[in-house]
Amino acid sequence: MKVWIDFSNSPHPLLFAPVARRLEAEGHEVLVTARDNAQTIELARERWPAVDVIGGASPRARAAKVATLRERIRDLRRWAATVGPDVALSHNSYAQIVAARSLRIPAVTAMDFEHQPANHVAFRLATTVLAPEVLPLDLIRRQGAGPAKLVRYRGLKEELYIGDFRPDRAILSKVGIDPRPRIVAVARTPPTRAVYHSSSNPLFEPALEAVCSQEDVVCVVLTRHPEQIAAIQRLGLRNCIVPTTAIDSRSLVYAADVMIAAGGTMTREAAIMGIPTWTMFAGETPAVDVWLEREGTLGRLVAPEQLAHLCPRRADPRTPAELAARGRTLEDVFVRETVAAGENRISEPAVVSRRGLAA
Repeated sequence: MKVWIDFSNSPHPLLFAPVARRLEAEGHEVLVTARDNAQTIELARERWPAVDVIGGASPRARAAKVATLRERIRDLRRWAATVGPDVALSHNSYAQIVAARSLRIPAVTAMDFEHQPANHVAFRLATTVLAPEVLPLDLIRRQGAGPAKLVRYRGLKEELYIGDFRPDRAILSKVGIDPRPRIVAVARTPPTRAVYHSSSNPLFEPALEAVCSQEDVVCVVLTRHPEQIAAIQRLGLRNCIVPTTAIDSRSLVYAADVMIAAGGTMTREAAIMGIPTWTMFAGETPAVDVWLEREGTLGRLVAPEQLAHLCPRRADPRTPAELAARGRTLEDVFVRETVAAGENRISEPAVVSRRGLAA
């Protein structure tokens, strides 16, 4: 079976790496496409040097976003018509889902953010929707994830891959921290280009200033877009490092004393690892974050003063072995549902010929 995985954002190469290995171990062929957005291509090529790059970063304006999406749908459809995958898999890659379904290729999508407006399109077109149990069932069903296609799993998607690495003990020196200060902070910028997020987060810069003003702290800021690098550099903060290329973010967070983020996957990665984590997400609070707050692994940042007196973490993070054990059940779910969707298509009578697919 040919399994087509599409990466539309930076976390996706990490997310699907263990799934792809398992599929290949079971004898399936994995085909990979990726959008040139943020660090997606760098991270994808570390694992799939032959990844096919289709599409680029999403522009700011909504009309331009739609135009860019349509162009990527067209290009992905052409690619898929030539290659002929049996099933498509993504984390809500809207372009892939539309392209796949236009060719009658079953599409399996995972999603863990119930406030994404495009869920209404992705869920309705997808063959299978994988979602964590903590998402509000009534809401995602209204978005199109009906009982016949919805598969709910325990835990968070980040658990699937967060143990799939060996911590790089030299990561601090690689990002320019040597010798190690008393406290290492990692900050993640807001998703300013996302349609579900406000265009700015007024708390982020004051929070960064509060952290970097402390003598015994060094803060590494992981940005999403080039304009964020320039904006942070203009602040002239001391004790602040802004990498300009993709780095081993899991190893960096694993070595940190505190994680400060404006939302997103990296926030949950840190919380699952056992790193003290603060979120200042400016959009509607995701159910997954509410769950982590209830579990006591994630704190809500509402004022920069909360970061005025950082201290070293009081305990070691969970070991990679512990983290990997938490992900095996999720790996089973993702692989099982992807294979099942592909097998159902293969067993059906041919709807269009290969010549028709290429039209």
